[in-house]
Amino acid sequence: MSSHSSRPGRLARRLFQLYAGLALYGASSALLVRSGLGLEPWNVLHQGLSERTGLSMGLVLTIVGATVLLLWIPLRQRPGLGTVSNVLVIGAAMDATLAVVPDAHGLPARVAFMVAGIVLNGAATGLYIAARFGPGPRDGLMTGLHQRTGVSIRLVRTAIEITVVATGFVLGGTVGVGTLLYAVAIGPLAQLFLRVFAVPSASDGSTVVATGQPRRAILRP
Repeated sequence: MSSHSSRPGRLARRLFQLYAGLALYGASSALLVRSGLGLEPWNVLHQGLSERTGLSMGLVLTIVGATVLLLWIPLRQRPGLGTVSNVLVIGAAMDATLAVVPDAHGLPARVAFMVAGIVLNGAATGLYIAARFGPGPRDGLMTGLHQRTGVSIRLVRTAIEITVVATGFVLGGTVGVGTLLYAVAIGPLAQLFLRVFAVPSASDGSTVVATGQPRRAILRP
């Protein structure tokens, strides 16, 4: 099959991966909420704001994502389809999942929800980033600050995530073993699933995983 004739199929696959990844990200985050054992760093903040405002976590996630996206303007970052879709889809998927999945009761069920949430979150990250439609708003903030300040990606990311976790915890967000396990596991899981879901390149049919950025930046909702 020629590269020209395969382009529609490749684009369809990328779009499917984009939206499947975003929906799965929201659903997996909801499982972590239902586990009650700790959330991803940004969702600690989202949950805390939700507790304080009475808004759903998904809606808070969307509002925060849109606000972070506005910070791209002075940083001269350019959003892609994936960036805008990130803001719109993940929060809706989270709220939809929370509406149908009850809280886990008993330690075995809570641990199962936590582990499933982390693994599926890694798969969602691989799906989304490998689609190559642009970074999430929080990743763009991180890379933009890196480019503007010259501070390393690792230090910028660490500073941002400590800030959002601390703020979210003060506001009532859940920090626990799930938060720590997520921090340790999400990098290796994302790299694994990036390889699993790599989309063949247009030039030679080989698989290309979003060159450069996935090693430096992991999707944040």
